[in-house]
Amino acid sequence: MPPASYSRPPQHDSWFAPLSVDLILKVLNVTIFHPFICWLIPLCLRAQTTKWEAPPMVGAIAWAIFISVMWIASAVNQRIANGAPREVDLGEEVIVVTGGASGLGMLVAEVYGMRGASVAVLDVNEMENGEARGVTFYKCDVSDKEQVAKVAVEIEKDLGTPTVLINNAAIVVGKPLLDLSIDEIETSIGTNLLGPFYCLKTFLPAIIRGGRGGTIVNVSSVIGHLGAAQLTDYAAAKAGLTALHKSLAAELRESHPDIRTVLVTPGQLSTPLFYGVQTPNSFFAPVVEPVDVTKEIVAAIDGGKGVTAAMPFYARWVDWYNVLPVGVQLVARKLAGVDRGMKTFIGRTGSAEESKKMR
Repeated sequence: MPPASYSRPPQHDSWFAPLSVDLILKVLNVTIFHPFICWLIPLCLRAQTTKWEAPPMVGAIAWAIFISVMWIASAVNQRIANGAPREVDLGEEVIVVTGGASGLGMLVAEVYGMRGASVAVLDVNEMENGEARGVTFYKCDVSDKEQVAKVAVEIEKDLGTPTVLINNAAIVVGKPLLDLSIDEIETSIGTNLLGPFYCLKTFLPAIIRGGRGGTIVNVSSVIGHLGAAQLTDYAAAKAGLTALHKSLAAELRESHPDIRTVLVTPGQLSTPLFYGVQTPNSFFAPVVEPVDVTKEIVAAIDGGKGVTAAMPFYARWVDWYNVLPVGVQLVARKLAGVDRGMKTFIGRTGSAEESKKMR
């Protein structure tokens, strides 16, 4: 019998909870922050016989030029940072997804399986939705390097040489440091940090050997930048994964420029991993839906691009948090409720139990 499906615990939100900084920015990005819309404004003013030297016309043209320059600068920056995109043919891609039996990993695996790619899912749990089209399941604990090596041989035999590796497997213990056992710490670090190391050491040589280039996706977390109470092990591992990614990207730029690297640093995800966690502030730090993260990952892989995908909006600027005076940081943490969120944590096991009760 497949595991119970995930159901988010009730959130005590107000009627305006759906409103967030991210939603406002999304609207702005397709309106007054979009060059096409910006240039429509002067045209509309001209259609009303507004003179070129009139203040509204001058202001509208200046704004359109500014937005256009910013868009061009952004495109140039991306090209310099990530180089030319690699060619992607989904029919030839072999995608390895760790932790793909549920949540974010399962979504990514199903998307590519349905689109014709060969997908291998590595997980200690069975696929939550049973069999999926184009997806082959391999039972594997990524914290065990021998299991990873054994499965890698099976994948090459069954599907071919991997071209994409998505390090997504993760676990959350959710206890204060003093309550963590040594076994729990080792398990957490093993899955969240050593697992990506083992998978990279195992699959990256195969990707290079394939000669077609490839993409490495590492799913980290904004917690790796901020830290949070009851997440000492998880935060340490994710900080390590972020550092691993940046160092690896620097190495590959020199030695294998045809391999793209994608770093994903989401905030709180609406998955069983953080079941029970109350959102500290739904306006500034809304819960991120797995489908939104999946879109970013798929867009990066499909486009053959190397990018850093951070969401929600605050996650893109979290590095600046560490520039603030320590006192200001503490006040910001208290106001945001970062260190209170895990007090209601239940976890993946709890999500299954709650789902059983609702059946």
